[in-house]
Amino acid sequence: MSAVRLEEGTVPGNDSGGVRSVQRAVDLLALYDADHPSRTVRELTDATGLAKSTVVRLVHTLEQSGLLWSRGDGRTVPGPSLLRWADLARFTWQLPEEALVRMKELSEASGGEAVHLYVRQQHARICIARHEGSRTLRHVVRVGEEMPLWSGAASHILLSRAERPDIDAIAAQAPHPDWAERLWERTRRAAVQGWSASHGEREAGVSGVAAPVFDRDGRLVAAIALGGPTTRFTDEAVAAFAAALVATARDLTALDCIGGPTR
Repeated sequence: MSAVRLEEGTVPGNDSGGVRSVQRAVDLLALYDADHPSRTVRELTDATGLAKSTVVRLVHTLEQSGLLWSRGDGRTVPGPSLLRWADLARFTWQLPEEALVRMKELSEASGGEAVHLYVRQQHARICIARHEGSRTLRHVVRVGEEMPLWSGAASHILLSRAERPDIDAIAAQAPHPDWAERLWERTRRAAVQGWSASHGEREAGVSGVAAPVFDRDGRLVAAIALGGPTTRFTDEAVAAFAAALVATARDLTALDCIGGPTR
């Protein structure tokens, strides 16, 4: 998880003190991940750029709510109250067995490539389900992992209905010059052809193909993607992958299973 730098007393686009405090608390919690399961106040201060007194106050509030837990050795970890939220999130986002079977069948049809299902969250895409595939060399993205929205076939799909200002804002995060025009062109192409492919946009040697998943009202809710080494994603393979992806995406759309039960 990258550091979240906030100027003291500032949250872009909002001057409300209450909202600012909530945003800071969320930013602190976001700094805990599989690579950093525990944090010290110093680490949190360095990562956010906030004053130590502000961080201490936020940590105390989060501890009182059970969202953080002090181990007694100067380090804090995610708190026990998050277990309830984790169970709720799992209940909400767990795909039905039929959808998981479709993802497995897609992987098998592609010769064992990894399958990932992504949804958009602000300027990122989050993996909500995966099938690892059977290839020894494969593309690995963990469930819950965030990926940048400026790159990749799945991003092209998730942005295929986005307006130009949205595209420009996302492209500004890319480490490449003039990326806005490229991203705009690729997302427009994805909208027209109903699928997209990418080669080495974020990481050299990694390719992907993706297709859109819709809900019962026709809203774009997710992107289903195959990913793997570029050497295996030849033009012929991409064409076959795209056809299989579109069919699987159609099945997932019919299941209307993204985002949990409608109640």
